[in-house]
Amino acid sequence: MSQSSKHRRNRTARTATAAVTLLMAGALGAAGAGTSNAGTSDSGTTGVGSSGATAKAAPQSRQIASSVLGGDYKITLTALRSPEDELAASVRLQVFTRSGGAWKESDRVTVGDVDGWFWYPLTGKGAVCDFATASTEPAPLTVSLLVTPSIGCSDPVHYLVKEGRVYAD
Repeated sequence: MSQSSKHRRNRTARTATAAVTLLMAGALGAAGAGTSNAGTSDSGTTGVGSSGATAKAAPQSRQIASSVLGGDYKITLTALRSPEDELAASVRLQVFTRSGGAWKESDRVTVGDVDGWFWYPLTGKGAVCDFATASTEPAPLTVSLLVTPSIGCSDPVHYLVKEGRVYAD
């Protein structure tokens, strides 16, 4: 075999290898394009650890309401996106008490059913229909949330916050 035909054959093989590599990169890029937010939390961090392996990402969450009652209690409502159904969500009500100059969680309850809410209405405009509190002991608390724009608001749920604990009213 002549030197020029051997050189041509090597160049053809390199070109074919490069073409296959580009095709594979394109296919993998297209497959990953639909999942660009996978493994990303609200803080923008990804679920990739120092070993390079992807860890399970924490569920996406968004605080939808908060109230501070005097200096005694801080109450928050947080939407938690379902890890099984991206359209579903749960709502966590948390009570914090001041301890050593910082807020420390003293109790938490789920408002309604686990994954019983819809993520997009719950995290959109007008999601909180009623979030009423009072600075008394016990502190009454009323929560009503948007089910969907066409259905409207949920029936109000009433709680009492007494000594940092949440009780159904």
